Amino acid sequence: MDRLTRRTFTVAAAGALAAVIPGSAARAAEPAQDGPAGRPAPAPAGHGRPGRGRDLRGMWIASVANTDWPSAPGLPVDQQRQELLDLLDTAVRRGLNAVMFQVRPTADAFWPSPYEPWARYLTGTQGQEPGWDPLGTAVREAHRRGLELHAWFNPYRVSMDTDVSKLAADHPARLHPEWIVPFGGKLYYNPGLPEVRRFVQDAMLDAVRRYPIDAVHWDDYFYPYPVAGQVFQDDDAYARYGAGFPDRDAWRRDNTDRLVRETAARIKRIRPRTRFGISPFGVWRNAATDPTGSATTAGVQTYDDLHADTRKWVKEEWIDYICPQVYWNIGFAAADYATLVPWWSDVVRGTDVDLYIGEALYKVGVAGQPDAWQDPAELTRHLDFCADFPEVKGNVYFSATQVVADPLGAMSLVAERYRHHGRR
Repeated sequence: MDRLTRRTFTVAAAGALAAVIPGSAARAAEPAQDGPAGRPAPAPAGHGRPGRGRDLRGMWIASVANTDWPSAPGLPVDQQRQELLDLLDTAVRRGLNAVMFQVRPTADAFWPSPYEPWARYLTGTQGQEPGWDPLGTAVREAHRRGLELHAWFNPYRVSMDTDVSKLAADHPARLHPEWIVPFGGKLYYNPGLPEVRRFVQDAMLDAVRRYPIDAVHWDDYFYPYPVAGQVFQDDDAYARYGAGFPDRDAWRRDNTDRLVRETAARIKRIRPRTRFGISPFGVWRNAATDPTGSATTAGVQTYDDLHADTRKWVKEEWIDYICPQVYWNIGFAAADYATLVPWWSDVVRGTDVDLYIGEALYKVGVAGQPDAWQDPAELTRHLDFCADFPEVKGNVYFSATQVVADPLGAMSLVAERYRHHGRR
């Protein structure tokens, strides 16, 4: 597969600019183990809840389609490992203290999982053993550097295309074809099946049992983003399990609620100090749809289109932190950064849920982006703005490739800000 550009990846996998333009498209507790050999890793400086002792300053390391790491499939182990260590070292140099490392991008694994095959992005062949343990290495080396390691999982995405024959022969999706739904040129597990929800939890929580990860991290994918002219085919599941709900949308939201609530409870039983955080698309609902929503005119609304009631998860305190992807500049008409940060601050106020803001570093200096993104100071303006809201406990930058590249020197300005201003 060709390596995705940041723009393509954002549209396909992170809720991009086009998505906001109007009209656009628990298992019983088991003893926690600190690693495959049961050896504890050293805790990072300030280990624990960053919002209680230090602001979180993070970056995402995306592995899907080799977006950030590894740079290509099939590299020698030493090169793969060195690339990962270099990214961790870059995070430290930029003044960051956390990485969100994608370890289950397409119903596969970056650790020796008994549930799912090794990810194809390591060797080029799904299921092929890579000769080392990337997640175990990432946890250990991040902690050595004083970085938190948030293991980033995608719950339902199975494949970046619809050809089941490309999956490993023993892939659960091939063994259970009734679990999968093709949609938008990809394959997904069906969130409406209880056995699917249980399986994906088991697969993700295996990593929690094995490693002292600081957090389980999910991004914005629950039910997939809408695709014009296509319907997510879950008729049979709805007929079987949808009784008692006013409509299919309510049933789908309940399915997502169950996944979040059950996962949260199981994490705490397995490893109580591991946090649970979610990074949703930045707009819950527009005020025109719901007076509780934000003063935005987004073409996608998480509640309605992804069937993810992100506001509810905060109010119910099912999660430990929320990191909305506020991937727009100050003054952007459809979804203004200066509108959404106060809205999310109000959502978390009075709860025990920390708020971090996802930042669109990938837009800096990119042709076709609004003028604000041609100014290297746009991100530091965001930090200045967030400083007026005590509910904002940190910022996370997408993604590692741009943290390294430092477009227009924007990350250098952010790092300088961190050095001289302490908290944010």
